[in-house]
Amino acid sequence: MSKLFSKENKEVFLTPLNGNNPVLIQVLGICSALAVTSQLKPAIVMGLAVTVITAFANVIVSIIRNTIPTRIRIIVQLVVVAALVTIVNQILKAFVYDVSVQLSVYVGLIITNCILMGRLEAFASMNKPWPSFLDGVGSGLGYALVLVIVGGVRELFGRGSLLGVQIIPDSLYDFGYINNGMMTMPAMAMILCGIVIWVHRAYFYKD
Repeated sequence: MSKLFSKENKEVFLTPLNGNNPVLIQVLGICSALAVTSQLKPAIVMGLAVTVITAFANVIVSIIRNTIPTRIRIIVQLVVVAALVTIVNQILKAFVYDVSVQLSVYVGLIITNCILMGRLEAFASMNKPWPSFLDGVGSGLGYALVLVIVGGVRELFGRGSLLGVQIIPDSLYDFGYINNGMMTMPAMAMILCGIVIWVHRAYFYKD
């Protein structure tokens, strides 16, 4: 048990959450991060979907890494990811259909997500299943963290709610408060994502 949660494995899990965050540091997965953050709920679902797919794709590729011919490794990785994406997409349609509709084609586009392919190629294809699983979970949660922050800010100030529940009281609207319509526009997602990246780098990279 101690080996499963060794210092090295903890570092593999925690590094993508901050020091090597796929969005904030590697600037990967930006397209979907901008596209699905108009509200908090789809942002959370998308983040969890990417986390699950990245984790299990890492494990599968790690298990079969020594049997994959080098010439077709990318094709095999794409097949593994495509199968997992199809399963997750069907689960979303079965249990959270409204969110699945909101996410639209972006669930399918997880297949080509740079974060996924990057972790499969850079980590899972060279490491054992358990560290690969931790790396996948950490990378997925690091991505989800940014989506939740951006999605939460956009929904709160653009709609006055979080997860569909009104947060800004009616009394504030009576005093003249107006929801910021800019927050619901795609351009605001890019601006907020840039601000999050700027704040993160300013705080953790002061040198």
